Amino acid sequence: MKNIIDSAMNSVKSFSLFDFSCLKIALLSLGILLGSYFSKFFSSKIVFVWITYIVTFAYIMYRTFKKMTE
Repeated sequence: MKNIIDSAMNSVKSFSLFDFSCLKIALLSLGILLGSYFSKFFSSKIVFVWITYIVTFAYIMYRTFKKMTE
């Protein structure tokens, strides 16, 4: 487990500003998704928020684990 965490930390060191902004967008989208089930404001935009979260999360996972395999 320590080896996986060390590999992930090494791959994060090579993240660009765009990568960190995608991470922040993914985390923000997740927060909106969790909060949208308690609010009527985002309930009409829930599909857009899900798509945003999935795309940015997939990109961050790809960047993180691509560096680990190299």
